[in-house]
Amino acid sequence: MRQQAFEDQCREHWRQLDQLLTSKSTEDVGKLPSLYRQVCHDLALAKQRRYTPGLVDYLNQLVMRGHHRLYQKTVHYRNKWMHFLMAEFGQVLRRNANYVYLSMALFLLPGIILWSWCFFDGEIIYSTMSYGQVQEMENMYDPEARAAGDERESDTDLMMFGFYIKHNIGIGFRTFAGGIFFGLGSIFFLIYNGIILGGVAGHLTQLGFSQTFYPFVIGHGAFELTAIMFSGAAGLKLGFSIISPGQYRRVTALKLAAKDAIKIMYGAVIMLVIAAFIEAFWSSSTLVPSEVKYGVGTLFWLFVITYCLLSGRNSHHGP
Repeated sequence: MRQQAFEDQCREHWRQLDQLLTSKSTEDVGKLPSLYRQVCHDLALAKQRRYTPGLVDYLNQLVMRGHHRLYQKTVHYRNKWMHFLMAEFGQVLRRNANYVYLSMALFLLPGIILWSWCFFDGEIIYSTMSYGQVQEMENMYDPEARAAGDERESDTDLMMFGFYIKHNIGIGFRTFAGGIFFGLGSIFFLIYNGIILGGVAGHLTQLGFSQTFYPFVIGHGAFELTAIMFSGAAGLKLGFSIISPGQYRRVTALKLAAKDAIKIMYGAVIMLVIAAFIEAFWSSSTLVPSEVKYGVGTLFWLFVITYCLLSGRNSHHGP
């Protein structure tokens, strides 16, 4: 193809990329990657066909500007995520501490009550779970039923990692989304999950299965249980904004509350993914001694608590 025909064919998307790189508007920024790839292709053709140095230089400058813009955006988004993890998530949790504490109470108090009840009365568990579910749970944590030192295959660990992600995030999302019903959905899921967890823990402790149950849950529990409570806090914030919108219309109050609620959910989802990873590859291991699991689990809990209390304290934009 002659150079003039090539220029006539490609000049329009060169112009579009140049205009997009010159403009400060973000309206058409989504077109940048495709235009950049097209001009890179045009530059390669121009070099291959030995077009004039002026055209090659022009396309090369255009490609360099496009690369700089894309790289700059990538760094910007990476820095935003780093700031969120290092400071903003902890700040938004402390800013909504009342909802976090309420969520903790709704989750932990029923759990403690059911733990005590099921520990002293082995039949109570059947009022919260079916007979088949209880038997399955007992078989899972029965020290006599577990083959000592029989480690799971790596592909099974990977499959369980995917299952735990789906399961954990499902619980977190239901707990959060239920808040749209005046907070009642979040309250229900927090109390329900607290009852189930407390009942299971109390029943297994009463049976003498502590040496298999607690080493398994202590590690990932630091991230999973707190993330569920944070999801509940986000849902309660949504629900309260509908019940008591203050000076705003309910829709406006809901939108304002959602800004913090969504940020809490971003952090909760990250924690649930971490919990799934630990549960699949660490908690389930039969080769790691219980003492080591208790030690590592304690460190995880200390890390989560310290992170929530202190992360972002030195930032100029948060508590």
